[in-house]
Amino acid sequence: MEYSVLMSVYKNTDKNEFIECVDSLKIQEPLPREIVCVIDGPVDGELAAQIEEYKKDPIFVFVPLEQNVGLGNALKEGSAHCSCEWIARMDSDDVCAPDRMKKQVAFLEEHPDVDVLGSNIAEFIGTKDNVVSERKVPAEHDAICDYLKKRCPFNHMTVFIRKTALEKAGGYLHWHYNEDSYLWVRMYLAGAKFANIEENLVFARINEATFQRRGGYKYYQSERDLFKFMYKNKVIGYFDYLIAKTIRFVVQVLMPNRVRQWFFKTFARG
Repeated sequence: MEYSVLMSVYKNTDKNEFIECVDSLKIQEPLPREIVCVIDGPVDGELAAQIEEYKKDPIFVFVPLEQNVGLGNALKEGSAHCSCEWIARMDSDDVCAPDRMKKQVAFLEEHPDVDVLGSNIAEFIGTKDNVVSERKVPAEHDAICDYLKKRCPFNHMTVFIRKTALEKAGGYLHWHYNEDSYLWVRMYLAGAKFANIEENLVFARINEATFQRRGGYKYYQSERDLFKFMYKNKVIGYFDYLIAKTIRFVVQVLMPNRVRQWFFKTFARG
């Protein structure tokens, strides 16, 4: 089974983290047919030099954008350049486990009805040996659909997506902070089949401020409006919508940063 890797870089992407990410992709079995990398707006310095170096490698397909358009719009443009039916997502600062693609490709070959396949992640600070938390997600389709009504059911940087199912749902679209959750809801409405592998197949880079940043009124507005979208499309009921937006207002607006960090580590991570 052939697949394209889809990722995005922008001016604040760290060159060394990008190299570590690419190195982890180039030891996979099977290798991707291509790595489609969107350059989301102008870049310069060490990152620009590294991109020029990678342009010599035929595995790369670079998609430059004149201005920064945000992750959702960048991935929409990038997905149009993916030549394979299967698209494997990756973030430019994360690291694949050595057997990530082997396990996901094998699963998809054994389960040809699945349209989106993700996995758990190990979150690390500094080096991938320094794992500080895990994000586990449900494995089976029905459990994922139930989870989707409360929280994001996939770790975005781990997913394989069937391109025809992605396009059927309208493809990637911009949604401030939550372009991935917005996509999963639309794919759910389009009848997609979901699955996760209950293993950490990606090491996701975080820092001490990661959970603190998931707050503020704009972040709350984004999630509130996402649940409103789910309510209007009859994914959830009105009572579920009220509960969801109330919890998020408390966590994302009223909680001080330190308390929010404790909340996420205690209730949203292992």
